[in-house]
Amino acid sequence: MLGQDRDSMRRQFAAAWAKARAGQPLTALEHQLVDVIAAHPEYQPLLEGTPDLLQREFDPDAGEGNPFLHMGLHLAIREQVATDRPAGIRAIHQRLTRRLGDPQAAEHQMMECLGLALWESQRFGRPPDELSYLHCLRRLG
Repeated sequence: MLGQDRDSMRRQFAAAWAKARAGQPLTALEHQLVDVIAAHPEYQPLLEGTPDLLQREFDPDAGEGNPFLHMGLHLAIREQVATDRPAGIRAIHQRLTRRLGDPQAAEHQMMECLGLALWESQRFGRPPDELSYLHCLRRLG
């Protein structure tokens, strides 16, 4: 969906947000990006800020969350739910949304499991373990 390199991904978020703010027509992907950005007003000033955005590092040890990672995880969850891949994730999302009353709140909980699955995949040099990921998700609700 998005470019594989960090700078390309960041440019896509910033460009989509700039187009939306200017009232320009958006592609389907840009609509998805803008929907996520619109749901996170705390990230909007960053996207409207200086050109050093592409080089900015976010230090989790200093309490800085990476807004691009956060928004990217939202997009990943939404894509997984739309395609029901891994199988069963759509039903989990629906249950969490009913319980929490908000699809974004459901996504935020689900992102914890996705983040863990991606971290383990990277740490152990293997593809994400879908069964472990689904098990984590099922424990949420």
